[in-house]
Order: sequence, then C-alpha cells, then structure tokens
Amino acid sequence: MNGFPTRAPVELEERPREQQWLVDTLWGEQAVGIVGGEPKCGKSILALDLAVAVAAGVPCLRHFAPARPGPVLLFAAEDAGHLVRKRLQGIARAAGARFETLDIAVIDVPTLRLDHLDDRRRLQQTVERIAPRLVILDPLVRLHGVDENTVADVAPILGFLRDLQRRFETAVLLVHHARKSGATRPGQALRGSSELHAWGDSNLYLRRRDRQTLMTVEHRAARGLDDIEIELKEDGEEPSFRLRQPPTADAGAPQPETPECRVLKALADAGAPLSQRQIRERAATRHKTVGVILQKLVQEGRVARNAEGGYSVVAGAADKRAAAAAANGSSRPQAPRFPEPGSANA
Repeated sequence: MNGFPTRAPVELEERPREQQWLVDTLWGEQAVGIVGGEPKCGKSILALDLAVAVAAGVPCLRHFAPARPGPVLLFAAEDAGHLVRKRLQGIARAAGARFETLDIAVIDVPTLRLDHLDDRRRLQQTVERIAPRLVILDPLVRLHGVDENTVADVAPILGFLRDLQRRFETAVLLVHHARKSGATRPGQALRGSSELHAWGDSNLYLRRRDRQTLMTVEHRAARGLDDIEIELKEDGEEPSFRLRQPPTADAGAPQPETPECRVLKALADAGAPLSQRQIRERAATRHKTVGVILQKLVQEGRVARNAEGGYSVVAGAADKRAAAAAANGSSRPQAPRFPEPGSANA
C-alpha cells in the first residue's frame, strides 16, 4: 500500500466513541495531560495519589475509581527517594492499599532530559519494558533546557510524549507550574506556551483560594468538574489529600454513563441481590472494575452485601434515587455523595 489509508465521509463514525476512563471522571484512558498549579499547592501529591489509585486499584482521593488498574512508571525530578517513599506510604495508608505491593516503577536516575535524544530513547525502552498504564513525569521544568514560551521548542517534546502514548497505549501525566495570574480558565495560567494547555486530553488544575485548595478538571472529550474542594490531611509525617465537597459537572454535552452508574443501574433493575458475576454481566463492565466499585460503594454505605455474597442498593440511601433515575433511562450521572466535613465518616 502506498501513502496513507483514507475513508469516505460516509464511512466515518456517526457518533463519538464512549469516553473511557483510566480513573473515573478524573483521567481518560490513554490520555496525555497536565497536573498544573501554583508552587506549593500539592501538585506532586495529587499526581502520586493518581499513581497509587492506578497501581493498587483503589479510588483516587478516596472517591474516583480506577477502571483498569496496572503498572505505573514514575520519575520525580525534584524529590529525593526517601521523600517519594514517605508520600507514597501516606497515600497508600489513607487509601487502604498495601505500600509493599504497589505496582509502581520509580526511574532511578538523577536527571532525565526530554530534549536529549538518548534520554528519549531510554525512556521509550523503559516504557516498552514496564508496559505501564500511566507514566508520570514530575515536573516538566526539570525535564528539558528549552524555552517553554516558544512553540517550536516545546512542540517536539509534547510530540514525543504523544507518540509514547499512542505507540504503547499508555496515559502520560506531566506535572507543571502555573503563574499567579487572574486567568479566566486555569489552563491559561500554565507557564510557557499555550501549546501545553492545548496538548492535554485530561488536565487537573490546583489553586488556592483563601485557605482552601480547589481542583478543576478539564477533558477534551468529556465534561469536566469545577472547583472541587480538597484538603491536605497529615497522618504523622505522611500527608495525603481528601475531598471536602462533592464535584459538580460543567454545563455542556451529556457525560457518558460511567461504570459506577452502570453498576447502580444493574442493582436497581434487579429487584433482588445480585452476585458480582451477575453485576459484571448486566453492567457490561470488567470483573476487576466491578470489584473496585463495589468495595467503594460498600465502604460508603451506599450498597450492602449480604451473607450469601449478594449486593443490593441500601434502602433509603440517596443513591437509590440515583440508581432509579439511571434505571429509567437517564444518561446523566448523579452527583456523587460525600459525608459532610466534620462528620464521623468525613
């Protein structure tokens, strides 16, 4: 075959493919993007929380479930090994994951330069060997020596990372600094070329307002989440983030039905407890994903498990109304339910 393959307009898809998630509503499957924010606002801790979620199959920030857990490849350019270890231990403890078995490969070199061909080749070989579900590079400013304000300098680096994503079917997360500015959209405050903002499929932005930390979520192919309040909780000397209030979806096109909605819909339709296998079949969702979702829903008191191993929606819970709405054909997911700050379950 000579040249590129082509299709006629009538052969193109009529509808976009359903959004697939690496971490439910936070990060897209095989998405490239940025965790950005002003200095000292917790960008690295948030990136490590995502790493633990994907590596251990536990919900990120104790709420956002990973769809397909797997290995994570991490390079932390600014933090010594003992600090990375301490942070991962704290996050694993908060998430109920075993630190000793975290499926995270930490690149053990003092520097990694994305503007050097030899380092690109070595990173590509490492990705091929580890086959990660997620690659985290923290922070971008320590990974090159080019002018971040010049598109011609930044574009080859971003193009290389996009090639990694496509060639090895992995997600790529860059941690990057933002300026202290009054930009209307958080992405516009990212340091350097606007190409960085445009490049991301999934972007998370942190900013401080008074004494609060706010997280904004943007996606190229799905609705985002605005102004999620998070706070840093310290367990001894091991900090981790937790949510303070429910996320709200941006106005726009209807968001694809999430795996959690499909699980709740299957339970609401059944009228009797279902086994995990039955839920998996009715929700058309992977076995491991169903297990992670059910564990989260049971811990939150939204779903109950009986002595025979059957699952059902808790009677009287707010989520029963959400499940009923889903069962009646609603394609819009209901707002997540969180304990009030200061409550026994917060």
